[in-house]
Amino acid sequence: MSENKIKLFEDKRIRYKWDEEAEKYWLSVVDVCAVLTDSDYQTARKYWKVLKGRLAKEGSQLVTACYQLKMLAPDGKMRDTDVADTEQVLRLIQSIPSKKAEPFKMWLPKSAASVSTKPRGCWRRCWGVE
Repeated sequence: MSENKIKLFEDKRIRYKWDEEAEKYWLSVVDVCAVLTDSDYQTARKYWKVLKGRLAKEGSQLVTACYQLKMLAPDGKMRDTDVADTEQVLRLIQSIPSKKAEPFKMWLPKSAASVSTKPRGCWRRCWGVE
């Protein structure tokens, strides 16, 4: 798995990792929540905690399939962070009412293409772009 990297959506940072073996991106769920709710890191963390609990009660696959990876936290330490692949991020977007949902969905494949160091066809497959 590659090292932690950061992409920007508007002025918000999104931490991600590329998994070469699985050929998929893993994005920080808290960072995605921060973008969609237009909030700071701590508020987004609390938002994800409440949303995660609500989704777990509903039996959502999003929560049961959520992994944790070590990512650089705002305090400069490597911490376990809930991450989601692109398919899960698209499900997450549906769970959060946000005017930024559509622009964020459009940004995902463009973002992947700009950091791609793998064959061109892979990012298209990973991000659901044909």
